[in-house]
Amino acid sequence: MQFEYKTKGTCSQKIFFDVEDGKVHNVSFLSGCNGNLQGIGKLVEGMDIDEVISRIEGIQCGGKPTSCPDQLATALKQAKAKL
Repeated sequence: MQFEYKTKGTCSQKIFFDVEDGKVHNVSFLSGCNGNLQGIGKLVEGMDIDEVISRIEGIQCGGKPTSCPDQLATALKQAKAKL
């Protein structure tokens, strides 16, 4: 199932991803630090949704209370509730 999430408090504007059989696939970000965000997508590819959430939830960026990885965790939690 495909998902789109509008981020809050980060340089990236949206996150796009798929969840199939509880696994995360095809993560991409609109805007933000392109290289780092591509890296996040590659690192979480094929991982269990709960594992991704537990690893990246709560990560902060600079003085911000959130980050692109943290926003991905939030997006995954919302997606999980819809599955």
